[in-house]
Amino acid sequence: MSESIRELPPESSVKLRRVGLHTHIKGLGLDENHKAIKVKDGMVGQEKAREAAGLLVRMIKEGKWAGKLIIIAGPPGTGKTALAVAIARELGMNVPFIAMSAAEVYSAEIKKTEVLLGAMRKAIGVEIHEMRDVYEGEVVKFNVVSGPHPYNPYMRVIERASVTLKTKDDERTLEVSDEIAEQLIQQGVKEGYVIQIDAETGRVSVLGISEESEHGRKYYEVGSKFKIQRPNGKVKKQKEFIYYLTLSDLDRMIARRRSGSFLSIFFGGVEVKELGPEIIAEVDKQVKEWVDSGKARLYPGVLFIDDAHMLDIECFAFLGRAIESELSPILILATNRGFARIRGTDVEAPLGFPADLVDRAVIIGTETYDPESIKEILKIRSIEEGIELEESALSKLTEIGSRRSLRYASQLLSIAAESARVRGASKVAEVDVAKVDDLFMDVSEAVEHLRKYESLMLKY
Repeated sequence: MSESIRELPPESSVKLRRVGLHTHIKGLGLDENHKAIKVKDGMVGQEKAREAAGLLVRMIKEGKWAGKLIIIAGPPGTGKTALAVAIARELGMNVPFIAMSAAEVYSAEIKKTEVLLGAMRKAIGVEIHEMRDVYEGEVVKFNVVSGPHPYNPYMRVIERASVTLKTKDDERTLEVSDEIAEQLIQQGVKEGYVIQIDAETGRVSVLGISEESEHGRKYYEVGSKFKIQRPNGKVKKQKEFIYYLTLSDLDRMIARRRSGSFLSIFFGGVEVKELGPEIIAEVDKQVKEWVDSGKARLYPGVLFIDDAHMLDIECFAFLGRAIESELSPILILATNRGFARIRGTDVEAPLGFPADLVDRAVIIGTETYDPESIKEILKIRSIEEGIELEESALSKLTEIGSRRSLRYASQLLSIAAESARVRGASKVAEVDVAKVDDLFMDVSEAVEHLRKYESLMLKY
């Protein structure tokens, strides 16, 4: 075996694994009667809020949700974001979920309404179906005839080329252009490879290596290709291609095409930061034509705006108008405010939202978790993060979460696992939780700490 290649046992391979705060959420956790089960699909507690969300999901799926928005209101750390994620999961795998903070709209480069419009268009998915004529099969013969370059006697160019493709039911020899031949050569196509050639564009795609070929029988998966079965049917066939994009993706494609110039060919052009109304109108018109002709399907996704009370009156007015359009996502606003001043005005209002916007919304309330729910959530988080907990450690974390906050306890969970690894233990014990709880402070302890040293703190 070559010194540059070394086989590793399966357990030695390391994969990059990113565990987010809500990766464990799979749905709303409702039974067949649309009643919330206390612990299901990663959701714990908040039964009333989950059942309310379940009714809205049914209406959205039936196309009965238009011109309205959802407001989730509750104290910090009561699962508002988790509920929004669960709604998106219930709507389907291809439904986009865009989460943002209201603070993100305040940019020096882009107008507030442009940020919101871009987020809304990212939250609308488009599934495009296209039927194309292709040649597909296993390469059983590939011949290239080259000749001298007409202007350079030291170079040779492709004069003609042919490739024979074979399926389980058909075999056909194709004379291909020099462009297609160059693609085949550049991709290292050999006999035994299964390829696909677009009949219209001539684009070549390598699908894999045929298991029935001699090359496939000798192949031990050292490279990047993989084994597949020899295709069925005719060599020339129509195949359906499915592309998943968002309205934002289509907007950018049209914008780049329009901004193309002689200089942009060489230097890449300038990224378009704001989209004009004519670009959006062109994309919307094209998408509607695709949908009407059956070539595309729309997936209105979920745009979740956290800390929505930070939006100003101009943003609220824009959202109120935007949700009435035909191409609008499901808009969910979350807030932890009671009475607050509407930003940009001197008016105090419930939730910090304008009354006319609240009139168009349904409000779902979340409540603080009881100790039993906190314990179940911490169990789920420990499984998701691959952390083993002793029962006493779980009880200690539950007590901290009940006395202080669930978020603080969740943060201590990961840090306590690191403390256990430093100690050489495979499980997190109560001593690890107590240690990190002593090392770190929650908000109330931080306030007391600052008051203690207030005379020594800098003031501006």
